Amino acid sequence: MKQELNKFSYTIYTDGGSRGNPGPSAYGFVVYDGNGKLIREEGKTLGIQTNNYAEYTAIISSLKWIEENSKIESPTINIRMDSQLAARQLSGIYQVKNEVIRGLFFTIKVIIQRIKANVVYTHVPREQNKEADRMVNLALDGLLK
Repeated sequence: MKQELNKFSYTIYTDGGSRGNPGPSAYGFVVYDGNGKLIREEGKTLGIQTNNYAEYTAIISSLKWIEENSKIESPTINIRMDSQLAARQLSGIYQVKNEVIRGLFFTIKVIIQRIKANVVYTHVPREQNKEADRMVNLALDGLLK
């Protein structure tokens, strides 16, 4: 999924899923640079978790990857996800009521502060999030190391 050149330093597609809720879960993400070049894709299992936990873990994992690998100071990041709930919670539209998810929410905020990033959260239709979803399913199917 090639991205057009844009104002963002990075565009990240994230997804989390569980087979059952809770159930066996995994996260996936793909990172594109500002020129639309794919620079990272990752998927990992999380054990028995909820879908929301997996969604937030995908965001945390992608931001940690940026923190460890980006040479851009104060990057501008567009995080795209098909979870409308997570996008609205992270954008401040909805409150985070679940205590576990609230902890993950604050972890995201701390990472963003450390890397001095400007982050935009965008809800996208599932059809536009196929690469991150693919990483989730590859992880759940045991096809990733």
